[in-house]
Amino acid sequence: MPKYDYDLFTIGGGSGGVRACRVAAGHGARVAVAEDRYLGGTCVNVGCIPKKLLVYAAHFGEDFEDAAAFGWKVGAAKFDWQRLIANKNREIERLNGVYERLLMDSGVDIIADRAHLSDAHTVVVNGKRHTARYILVATGAWPVVPPIPGAELAITSNQAFFLESLPGRVIIVGGGYVAVEFAGIFNGMGAEVTQLYRGPLFLRGFDDDVRAVLAEEMRKKGVKVLFDADVARIERRGAELRAELRDGTELVADAVMYATGRKPTTAGLGLEEAGVKLAEDGAVLVDAWSRTSVENIFAVGDVTNRINLTPVALAEGRAVADTMFGDEPKKPDHTGVPSAVFSQPSIGKVGLTEAQARERHGAIGVYLSTFTPLKHTLTGRDEKTFVKLIVDQASDRVVGIHMVGPGAGEIIQGFAVAMKAGATKAQFDATIGIHPTAAEEFVSLREKAPEPAAEAAE
Repeated sequence: MPKYDYDLFTIGGGSGGVRACRVAAGHGARVAVAEDRYLGGTCVNVGCIPKKLLVYAAHFGEDFEDAAAFGWKVGAAKFDWQRLIANKNREIERLNGVYERLLMDSGVDIIADRAHLSDAHTVVVNGKRHTARYILVATGAWPVVPPIPGAELAITSNQAFFLESLPGRVIIVGGGYVAVEFAGIFNGMGAEVTQLYRGPLFLRGFDDDVRAVLAEEMRKKGVKVLFDADVARIERRGAELRAELRDGTELVADAVMYATGRKPTTAGLGLEEAGVKLAEDGAVLVDAWSRTSVENIFAVGDVTNRINLTPVALAEGRAVADTMFGDEPKKPDHTGVPSAVFSQPSIGKVGLTEAQARERHGAIGVYLSTFTPLKHTLTGRDEKTFVKLIVDQASDRVVGIHMVGPGAGEIIQGFAVAMKAGATKAQFDATIGIHPTAAEEFVSLREKAPEPAAEAAE
């Protein structure tokens, strides 16, 4: 008789947890997963997928306007928020069913309830005890709103996906992925949008040129972007919300959305009681193998607060399952991870920022270009695309690739492969571009930007 009920018990049915379960089951392990909300986690339900669908919707306003420059006569456009949300909900329900079938077809037991640990090998769900050789924590993270007066009047992205109607005026507080993406979404759908960020420039951690270019482009599109600004309190006055800023300024809106960060979902899981060490923010501390301070307990995805991206969680989940049951121990590779921000215009990036490259490599070459996309030579729309390459001069290797413009994520994905393979600037230069495309700019950059010290001396 087996010593444990399961070889692997996973708490959390998001991207990382589901991938680990399926791979482990494919290796012949007996696997169960407990999920108390929805299969697919943040990405499928209140993250990547519904957000990208809303981003698509937000582009049509400009597309209808631009159509006239290409000979199309388009009638009066009317946007229906409720129809969009209903269609989005139907697609998410379909994906929930896909995840359920994938798990069931893999032989994974699905337990639709909240789980917690009672010891290092025992998970309790709805009063029933399940023992497991390995336990995987993949509970993700949850949006948080700072404890200011009136915080209960604010929404997060979780609620934004299910609003009954499109608010006419929206204040968005925050400066990360979610904040800039929803600023573009609401603005594109016709809302009056003000975005506040407490620092001097949003998207901390991105290349400074990229941050500045996006801020300028968003303002051109009508988003009121305010830096060094933060909300002190929120009040309801009749049908309106009034946000008082820390400098005394008062803003009026129909909705205030906070996108100021997410906290790892570890409260009430019994992790500390089982001996699992947590960081100050509640994140599960893990080593390079995603192993916690308890030898048989692992954690992947946003709950570890490493690189909080769905493809990273998928890679971590696969690596853990292969390590446990596949006779091929694997560490997830967190180097050279590309990412995109589906702002308007979008951002794609992989590798080091200019500041990081200077700190790590010293002498670098910076190549950049700003240009009007071919499409807008007819529309006359004042929108620019920006591309940037960063090269380590000693090795000639490309160490950073950045873009702001339509399709940036799609373009950077391909170049990320080249960078992962160690491509040099000489190899970029030797590659013939596809014309006319924005992507060809990356293989056409020949003139190095002046060094900052040289610019300052001019």
